[in-house]
Amino acid sequence: MEELSHWIDGKEVKGTSGRFSDVYNPATGEVIARLPLATPAELDAAVRSAEKAQVAWAATNPQRRARVMMKFGQLIIDNMEKLAEIVSREHGKTLPDARGDVQRGLEVIEVCMGAPAMLKGEFTDNAGPGIDLYSMRQPLGVVAGITPFNFPAMIPLWKMGPALSAGNAMILKPSERVPSTSLMLAKLAQEAGLPDGVLQVVN
Repeated sequence: MEELSHWIDGKEVKGTSGRFSDVYNPATGEVIARLPLATPAELDAAVRSAEKAQVAWAATNPQRRARVMMKFGQLIIDNMEKLAEIVSREHGKTLPDARGDVQRGLEVIEVCMGAPAMLKGEFTDNAGPGIDLYSMRQPLGVVAGITPFNFPAMIPLWKMGPALSAGNAMILKPSERVPSTSLMLAKLAQEAGLPDGVLQVVN
């Protein structure tokens, strides 16, 4: 039986808690994998790592971050069938429905390819007597996404696309029922050029 992992600092990391959750194939009722459940200390370490990685990622200009999103989107397209099979195996969706799940997430990544335009601030001169107004868009830092089981690809992509393209680091906690899609997406993001530590998957 497969033993899954966390995704920390750009690599698979085995859990240390000794606690696991079974991952089932709903079509057969078979246990297909064991998922390690993180300790508070493991989560804290992932957050500290993300804090370090986020500084350089935030300093990367939006155009370069958008290029990572472009490559990420292409890798999702290239791996559509594999992602759909993982969704189907762990969630029980039919393959056409699973492809739709991935496609709807991909569409958000495609929007995030326009990050340079979306992240521009605004300026208004003479908003009042002698008063000019301006706004700047800046990353928040480390953000978290906790996603449910019903859309294993779409909802993680909805969360990670905007967060990452805006210069944040992210801790993603997918549903323990459908973790493998998020783990594969993290690997694809790394392949697209996302620096290690910017996206962590903690179960």
